[in-house]
Amino acid sequence: MTQRPVWVCLFTTYNMADEQTATVNIVASVLQTLTRIRTINESEERELQTSWRAYKRAVLHSRRLYRRKRAAAAISWYATHQLRGRTIWRIDRSSGEVFWSDFLENFDDEQWRHHFRMTRCTFEFIFTLVEPVLTHQTTSFGKPLEPRRRLAVALWWYATPSEYRTISLIFGIGVSTVCFLVREVTTAIKNLAERFICLPKGKQLQETVNGFAARGYPMCAGAIDGLHIPIVAPKDDPTPYCNRKGWHSIVVQAVVDHNFCFTDLSAGWPGSTEDAVVLANSTIFQTVEAQDGCLFPGETVVDVNGVEAPMHLIGDAAYPLKNWLMKEFTNHHPLTPEQETFNSCLNSARIVVENAFGRLKGRWRCLVKRNNVNISVLSDIVTACCILHNICERNMEQYLPEWDVDAPGPHPTVQPDTEVFQAPDAPSAGRIREAIMSML
Repeated sequence: MTQRPVWVCLFTTYNMADEQTATVNIVASVLQTLTRIRTINESEERELQTSWRAYKRAVLHSRRLYRRKRAAAAISWYATHQLRGRTIWRIDRSSGEVFWSDFLENFDDEQWRHHFRMTRCTFEFIFTLVEPVLTHQTTSFGKPLEPRRRLAVALWWYATPSEYRTISLIFGIGVSTVCFLVREVTTAIKNLAERFICLPKGKQLQETVNGFAARGYPMCAGAIDGLHIPIVAPKDDPTPYCNRKGWHSIVVQAVVDHNFCFTDLSAGWPGSTEDAVVLANSTIFQTVEAQDGCLFPGETVVDVNGVEAPMHLIGDAAYPLKNWLMKEFTNHHPLTPEQETFNSCLNSARIVVENAFGRLKGRWRCLVKRNNVNISVLSDIVTACCILHNICERNMEQYLPEWDVDAPGPHPTVQPDTEVFQAPDAPSAGRIREAIMSML
């Protein structure tokens, strides 16, 4: 057998092994290089696109700013040099001025009460509180609407189901002006909340406790409950605002004293929120819990068989039982006669909060119709209406029975049923409830 030359063997080995490995390495190197080039190109392209978009935004912003400045300068020059003494550009709304002048001069208290839910005397009292905010200076565009009429426009909207267009025709102003005035007056009244919505103290607290005692329940400083205000379903994420009755609403939590006045308020929660959740996130809850569960620190407590019973609030079964918040016994087990008596006395006293809600909606019909305003604005409107309600109640304004009517239209707004709070009761709160029960 002939032996092959060495160089042939080397060449054969190279072709069979080294060449294959070298080829693989070359291909891998080429692929890596192409990948790096592609990555660099994509990165540079993204940077160029980002820079180009930023440049276009800057140019558009500069152009808009220039146009605004040019328009503002033109309007300023025109108002200064061309509109002096001219009123042709203003719409004639003298009919509204005639109506308002006639209203001020000739309407009696019954007519004031019908349209504004208050007499002229109370209207003037509210006007003195908000006049500084509603007073505006005359400008080159004309004389501003007088502050009394500004307040009247908002109160008319609060009290009646009238639309913006109807009110604009009555008062001789534009539709957009009505919308603006409702918000302006709402803000002005809402800023009075600390003065007119606050928990009782000192002598007033004792009067409140005595008032509830006259209704058959001792040591009570207020009744707490929730109210659903109907709204038009928000376009963005409407589900949280749908309550258990199937209509969209916001929840208002309120504490009411024996005279149907609101002493604490938390408004704006989505309609699906449970009463206990609203309570746990409210200011009053956080304040009381920070005070070691004492609603009125330093106030009198009653010792009943070694148990100190403090002044407290009362609520329905939707709320947790706390040292400062009593609720009725639930029917998980057969109730004793003493427990049934306790429930009866508590519910008789708690009825004031339901009556207060009824009077609130009866006076201010804007809280009954489905409101298509921003949720935050509606919360302010609720606060403003509660302040006005308190002023009317404290001024002994008459409440007419015909105001107690259900909301018209195909959308019923029956309040959702009470959802019983399921967590275990605190032992100390249970002892206080037993002590209160023994006082009845």
